[in-house]
Amino acid sequence: MGFFKIDERLETASKKALSKITEDFARIDSITEYNQQKVLAAFVKNGVAESHFAASTGYGYNDRGRDTLEQVFADCMGAESSIFRHSFASGTHTLNVMLFGVLRPGDTMLCLTGRPYDTLIGVLGIDQHVDGSLKDFGINYEQVDLRSDGTPDMDKIEQKIKSKKYAVAYIQRSRGYSLRPSLSVDKIGEMARLVKKLSPETLVLVDNCYGEFVERREPLEVGADLIAGSLIKNPGGGIAPTGGYIAGRADLVEKCGYRLTAPGVGLEVGASLGHTRELFMGLFNAPHVVGEAVKTAVFTAALFETLGFPVTPSSEEPRADIIQTVKCGNPNALIAFCRGLQSGSPVDSFAAPEPSDMPGYDSQVIMAAGAFTLGASIELSADAPLREPFAVWMQGGLNFHSAKVGIMLAAQKMLEEGHIAL
Repeated sequence: MGFFKIDERLETASKKALSKITEDFARIDSITEYNQQKVLAAFVKNGVAESHFAASTGYGYNDRGRDTLEQVFADCMGAESSIFRHSFASGTHTLNVMLFGVLRPGDTMLCLTGRPYDTLIGVLGIDQHVDGSLKDFGINYEQVDLRSDGTPDMDKIEQKIKSKKYAVAYIQRSRGYSLRPSLSVDKIGEMARLVKKLSPETLVLVDNCYGEFVERREPLEVGADLIAGSLIKNPGGGIAPTGGYIAGRADLVEKCGYRLTAPGVGLEVGASLGHTRELFMGLFNAPHVVGEAVKTAVFTAALFETLGFPVTPSSEEPRADIIQTVKCGNPNALIAFCRGLQSGSPVDSFAAPEPSDMPGYDSQVIMAAGAFTLGASIELSADAPLREPFAVWMQGGLNFHSAKVGIMLAAQKMLEEGHIAL
């Protein structure tokens, strides 16, 4: 590979993988072009100007740039309104604000996609008492487990919705640390229509992390009421340094604004502190960067299929998010994958990832993330809990050509340690 030492047999496998995904790349480019035009149209419609990049301080009253940015993002998502701010600390914080914004004591939320992602468990308070959790505020939680194939159980969802009143039906679009399929926008629409048919007053909320701009439509366009996500994933385009978003019905977004700041104050306050320009730039670049990340995921699937590893989704399956899973088979192979990928990162390439305990997770986790923005999973990264089936979850890639090197070095490290037989 020129600048990097890659076994010739892996180079041959890479060429074979690329030859089988030519049509997939063309399809990704088509979606990218559509979404890039959609974002550009939103910028033009809202008259984005240099003056919108000015910083506000203090309370942030009358911050034109902030308000315009939030309307641009709303238009991109098919929403009436949005919150798109650096002041969200993480995706989990954003989901927390969304849930606390619309749920009230005595309400019950129903998760339609089984057990949620690990870090949301504390927000829900469903395993143990967590001070300040939804459960601590008298908000109840129920879930519908997924079918054996990892897909939503529509029959059981229907039974549940018919059995009692739920304030919220919650959908997690991405797979989290599971091997279930991520949900397409079409599937989310099918679930939303079922909920609204049986219980029109139930709100459909979607954790949209990792899914933005992967398809031509977003969940709000097929019946969801609110979506939320992180700006150091897809919609920040690798430029946003932190933050999150909530988008959807204007009245619900307003409720979330009261939770983010204070009742009666809402979204009128919140100084931009000079972050507006990079948030605008990140959003503008997001469709292209997401397309590069999807290409990276498809290439990873094709390469490791060629090398004999189980992957999900396969290189031929449609994509609903940017995540690619590779079953490494054992903990040492998993660690080798992460260390190899880290060695191909633009930042901290010299570091050797080690499994460790992390808040919000029930087992040790290893993370490879040599990123410009700490923890940014729109940048090439890989992580996994050290537990069966010893699969690695890989995502991101600011551009395909550099990300491809990282994937090749992951395979090279596995080969050197005897985890790949050629």
